[in-house]
Amino acid sequence: MRKFNRRTAIQTIGLGAAALAAPLSARAQDKVKWRMQALWDGGTMPQRFEKLFVERVAALTDNQFEIELFSAGQLTPAAQAFDAVRGGAFEMMKTFDGYEAGKIPGLAFTSTVPFGFPEGDQYEAWFYELDGLELAREAYAPAGLYYIAPTVYGPEPIHSKVPLETIADLEGKKGRFVGLAATVMGALGVSVSPLPTNEVYSALDKGVIDIADRGDLTANLDAGLSEVANYIIMPGPHQPSTATSYVANQAAYNNLPEPFKEALFSAARETSVALRQHIMVADGKAIAEFEDAGVEVSSFSEDDINEARVKVVEVWKEATKNNDLAQKMLDSQLQFLKELGLV
Repeated sequence: MRKFNRRTAIQTIGLGAAALAAPLSARAQDKVKWRMQALWDGGTMPQRFEKLFVERVAALTDNQFEIELFSAGQLTPAAQAFDAVRGGAFEMMKTFDGYEAGKIPGLAFTSTVPFGFPEGDQYEAWFYELDGLELAREAYAPAGLYYIAPTVYGPEPIHSKVPLETIADLEGKKGRFVGLAATVMGALGVSVSPLPTNEVYSALDKGVIDIADRGDLTANLDAGLSEVANYIIMPGPHQPSTATSYVANQAAYNNLPEPFKEALFSAARETSVALRQHIMVADGKAIAEFEDAGVEVSSFSEDDINEARVKVVEVWKEATKNNDLAQKMLDSQLQFLKELGLV
């Protein structure tokens, strides 16, 4: 297993000498309360990390910035979160940008790049060391939303009811994928259905689909996918690295004092590193449990993936839908992928 040796960029955020010296009654008036709906069900591993995120924001602001955390669907159905935050029903969401790629083509490239960056570090470097953050914010801005930062982690698996030895074996299969992955898998011959996450188990069980992307290995193990799919491809080339996103209502964000904005950014980046490291360890444990349950875990060959990537680049280009910002994102990623020797 590759060692993770990047250091977290942790900013120390103070309230300033004037704020610290102010009377408690005056400081209490400055307290900010937000509501945030996450992607995850309550009690799940990723939701526990969202709890750590809001606790970190509070700690960095001397408990003056309180974010009340809700699990998926508690405030609004997951598919309506984008419009709810945009309209100010609540201030913030944790989302997967690919869900909105149909409205905003550039968001296809800020969620995952199928057959793209094979390591989370590489994808995160595009956001922080190149121009990914700025481009993501530019994509969300016309909708009245502010992209704070991503949570980047590694690959997600493909669960299958049938053995898959090569990428060519995907052709003719019925599968659940979303975002750019749905477009790419469709181009590889998969009949794609963008089912909600909570329908994946039953769809596999009933044979509505043969293969599925759903979430990380631990989440899928907890969801019982070992009961309905006897094969796993890991890493899944459809999602070799993954980004979910902290996104806020633009007006609400603009009204925050600068230390609170910095707290959001710092806590988001810390959460990204913490979750990625946790998943790195948890994946090994989950694979062992899947195998104990009789599930066969395998991977496509590197040569097979590299050969497919050459073809998939053309699908990436089509996914820009001739949108200037999406094309700018793709050009930036392609340049970095070339520097990494991947294309």
